[in-house]
Amino acid sequence: MQYKVLVVEDEEFIRSGLQECLEIEDYQVAVAGDGEEALQKVDEFMPHLVLLDVMMPKRNGFDVCRILRKKYPGLIIIMLTAKGEEASKVMGLNIGADDYITKPFSTLELLARVNAFFRKLAVQQMGASAFSGGVAEFNGIKLDFKKYEATKNEVPLDLNASEFKILNLFCKRRGEVISRKDFIQLIDPDSSVDANTKTRTIDNYIVKLRQKIEENPENPKLILSIRGMGYKLDA
Repeated sequence: MQYKVLVVEDEEFIRSGLQECLEIEDYQVAVAGDGEEALQKVDEFMPHLVLLDVMMPKRNGFDVCRILRKKYPGLIIIMLTAKGEEASKVMGLNIGADDYITKPFSTLELLARVNAFFRKLAVQQMGASAFSGGVAEFNGIKLDFKKYEATKNEVPLDLNASEFKILNLFCKRRGEVISRKDFIQLIDPDSSVDANTKTRTIDNYIVKLRQKIEENPENPKLILSIRGMGYKLDA
């Protein structure tokens, strides 16, 4: 799998240099020169990781980080901060950045950190792909998809066949955003019911699943809504 990186930097020399280094490492790279362009590029390019400068035209890096963290919870964000700006580092981490690198930085250090995040991501993806459709466990929940049995903290869960199918898909694609269309194809692909009704049906299934598996269904921590895109299992 070729991972995708978005470089957001207003200085063209740094931006092009980072792009060249990352492409040598066999990453697919896109670039943006300001905060507004960065938000647009993330929606279009769907990167796995963003290198995000703090001081930029139109929108600064903090604003962009806040927006991206809410919209794409699984996106890796590394902020680029000026030397000595301790407050910037703390603020960046507090609003959702995964890491920061201080300018001027060593290209080798930056690549080492990027590679480390992708190694971790690869391990997570291997774990998800290793799921065979048989048994899954997360957050005190145990699912046996062959026996159609489920428990939460050793207490049986009453799940119907459609809910098992939804959880099965979540486990197979753990950490990925799954669209409502994918769920519809799974649950009711041949129905003549209109698309809006099907979408509401999927949303209702998610609400009921949250009531069964979440500690607080009003503030879900496992099944997350990704606005405009669908749902993901963050387990």
